[in-house]
Amino acid sequence: MTKSGEDSEEAKEGNRTEEAITSLGTPSVARPRSPIHCLTVIGQVEGHILLPSQNKTTKYEHVIPQLVAIEEDPEVKGLLVVLNTVGGDVEAGLAIAEMIAGLSKPTVSLVLGGGHSIGVPIAVAADWSFISATATMTIHPLRLNGQVIGVPQTYEYIDRMQDRVTRFIAGHSRIHEARLKELMLRTGELARDVGTVLVGQEAVREGIIDRVGTLQDAMAEVRRRVRREGGEQGDVDHRAAGSHLAAAVGGAAEGAGTSAGLRRHPLRSRW
Repeated sequence: MTKSGEDSEEAKEGNRTEEAITSLGTPSVARPRSPIHCLTVIGQVEGHILLPSQNKTTKYEHVIPQLVAIEEDPEVKGLLVVLNTVGGDVEAGLAIAEMIAGLSKPTVSLVLGGGHSIGVPIAVAADWSFISATATMTIHPLRLNGQVIGVPQTYEYIDRMQDRVTRFIAGHSRIHEARLKELMLRTGELARDVGTVLVGQEAVREGIIDRVGTLQDAMAEVRRRVRREGGEQGDVDHRAAGSHLAAAVGGAAEGAGTSAGLRRHPLRSRW
C-alpha cells in the first residue's frame, strides 16, 4: 500500500472513531499518542433535557462512555480534565464527578476560564486540582426551573439534593461543609443571586482547589503520578515533591493545607 493510501485509511479510521464518540456515545476513544488522555468539560453540562442547539454543551452520555473506555484501555495511563463550564444539570454533573473519582488511574483537573456551579464537584473529583490565576468558580445554592409544587416535601427534596453536592465537594477537597454553605448563602456579592465568586488563589485559600497553576503544571503533575504508580520512581520524597510544585506555580500555593501533589481522595471515609 502506498503512503497516500495508508494516510487515507488512518483518516477514515479516525473519522469513524470520532463519529462513534460524538454521535453514538459508544465506549471507544482514539488511540492516543500520549498515555495521558485529555477530557474537556465545556459550556453547559447537559442532563436529561436536550438544550437548544446554540448552546455549547458537555453531554453526559458522551463523557461517561469515554471514562469507561479510559479505565479499560491499558494504553491510557492518566487523565487530565480541563474545565471551562458554567455548570448545568446537577445529577449529570455528579455522575461525571463520581466516574472521575472512581477511576483507578491518576487524575488531575485544571480549571480554565470558569468552573462554576456543578463544575466544582467535577473539578475536585480528580486526585489533584489546579486553577489558573484568572479563572473563577461560582459557589451558589441549587436552583430549579419550571413548575414547582409548593409543598414542604419540595423544599426537603431540594435540601437533600444540596447536601449531595456539598458532601461531595467537602469529601474530595479541604473545605469544611459549614464554610462551603456559608459561601453558598452569602448575599451582596452576586447581583441577581446569592453565593460567592472565587478567583484563582481565593479558591485555593478556601481549600476547594489544591494549587494555582497552568497547563504545564497540570501535565507535569499527572505525568509524575503516572510514573509514581508505575513504580519508576520508587518511594516519593514528599518534601521534594511539595517544593518542586510550589516553585512551578510561583509560590501561589500559599494557604494550602496539605503537601503538594500527594492527595488521593483522603476524605472519602466521610461518605
